[in-house]
Amino acid sequence: MGLFDKMFGHGASESEQQQGAQQRFNELKQKYQSVLNMADQQQIQFQNLHVQDNKLFIKGSAPSEDAKNKFWDQIKLVNPSQDDITAEINVDQARAAAAAAGGGSGQGETYTVKAGDNLSRISKQYYGDANEYMRIFYANRDKLHDPDKIQVGQQLIIPRAE
Repeated sequence: MGLFDKMFGHGASESEQQQGAQQRFNELKQKYQSVLNMADQQQIQFQNLHVQDNKLFIKGSAPSEDAKNKFWDQIKLVNPSQDDITAEINVDQARAAAAAAGGGSGQGETYTVKAGDNLSRISKQYYGDANEYMRIFYANRDKLHDPDKIQVGQQLIIPRAE
């Protein structure tokens, strides 16, 4: 399973229950695949990725203004009218400052994966919401390539709740 193969974040559960939402999500994901790839390359972290009001809804944070602008430029290349996508991308000032300083932000704590764990369960434990698991995934992109594949004994960084 790939990084953007399913809807996630607040609103995803409700959207999945609607008839045809998953099919619409797959159609829009295919159309905007270059945008999703650009977001991954620019290390834009998504908190939400789902269908809302029959549009692809993306909410996330970019590590810099430049990354945010490249993301928007790619959306405009795919669909200049932007009539089937809603995106809320903010610049994460802490990540931007850490990048400018040349190091990590030092935010968060370390968690050791136990038998039976998955990112949703860990997310529920730390944030009170299982749908926030992508925050943990993005913080550990150096160790994880798929949010569904974590290993017992792995040390994961858990970003602080915002």
